[in-house]
Amino acid sequence: MSTGRPIAAPGHTGVDYEQRVDFDRLRSYRLGRAKAALESSDCGAFLLFDFYNIRYTTQTWIGGALGDKMSRYALLTRGGEPALWDFGSAARHHQLYSPWLDPDNSHAGMLGLRGAISPEAGLMESAVREIKGMLEDQGLAKYPVAVDIVEPPFLAEMERQGLKVVDAQQLMLDAREIKSQDEIMLLAQAAAMVDGVYQDIYEALKPGVRENEIVALASKRLYEMGSDQVEAINAVSGERCNPHPHNFSDRIIRPGEQAFFDIIQSYNGYRTCYYRTFSVGWSTAPQRDAYSRAREWMDVAIQAVKPGVSTAEIAKLWPKATDLGFASEMAAFGLQFGHGLGLGLHERPIISRLNSLDNPVEIKAGMVFALETYCPATDGFSAARIEEEVVVTEDGPRVLTLFPAQELVVANPY
Repeated sequence: MSTGRPIAAPGHTGVDYEQRVDFDRLRSYRLGRAKAALESSDCGAFLLFDFYNIRYTTQTWIGGALGDKMSRYALLTRGGEPALWDFGSAARHHQLYSPWLDPDNSHAGMLGLRGAISPEAGLMESAVREIKGMLEDQGLAKYPVAVDIVEPPFLAEMERQGLKVVDAQQLMLDAREIKSQDEIMLLAQAAAMVDGVYQDIYEALKPGVRENEIVALASKRLYEMGSDQVEAINAVSGERCNPHPHNFSDRIIRPGEQAFFDIIQSYNGYRTCYYRTFSVGWSTAPQRDAYSRAREWMDVAIQAVKPGVSTAEIAKLWPKATDLGFASEMAAFGLQFGHGLGLGLHERPIISRLNSLDNPVEIKAGMVFALETYCPATDGFSAARIEEEVVVTEDGPRVLTLFPAQELVVANPY
């Protein structure tokens, strides 16, 4: 593991005495990467509905309640600047406060709120007609239009109006794969916030507390610290640890039990995925043994991370699904796992025995990804879950997740 200086996580505000995140540089980098991906293809334009891709290209964001309703969309044309269709008055807000987006390219738009307005109302038909007209004006209508995600009626309307549709998601994920210095600093700041939340969890984790109370504590603390979205928090304890349910409940945590948590949130759009495991009051031999094995699998994976290594080489370091009591790699997917982090929770590379052995991806400097390991205990119900976020540098891996995890932590020991 690299022994160089840690990745900076300097704070939320801009100051005159330190170089921190340069948001103009960040916006230019992201749009430049998207344009380069478009230029590398045979497409005339990207039509983007994935709200991470929209943020990456237009540098705009409105919350998840509207962002995932398939009504926001952006058009990036070859040789052109991004155009955005947004929810009602949000377009006017962008014109006032997002000067990097040409005001004439910020439009109000509505397609139907995931079918709540029927396609028969004609909103999709008129939207496709407008997009096609823009492509014709720029001499691009004869080229394929690459779309990332789309509702079936909208896709059918594009094809009905004579547009050839191909996949944009692979190209956009290529663009988002290598993080800039500003993206890495935002990811480090997001991880630093979770470092602090785990200290709060450590202090609060006592017999009688419920899983959902820990979720409430963590969510409140994250928003106080500047999170712009707490996407999900897993809180899993006692007999719920094995098999891993990937959620939380109202279960009361009891003395001597194991509990693990995953905190998924974002700061300025950049996400965390960050597991830690605790025992409450005391630990048992099966819990400690499971944790030691999960930690060993984590450490050998981190040590293998460097530019030029393939994801298959990392996946091979982890146990097979059958070693964990599962019939197939599909059934065990997500337990020994790696995934890129950025504006999205699951970016490139995805590392697992399910996909990486037959379809390996090269690890590159500038990638940021999380590595996750899981080990069930021999008592039949406890389990250890560890996750570390890693930045790939030319000098080796840098770990962003710093709350102690080399040994099983006992919260509030007796």
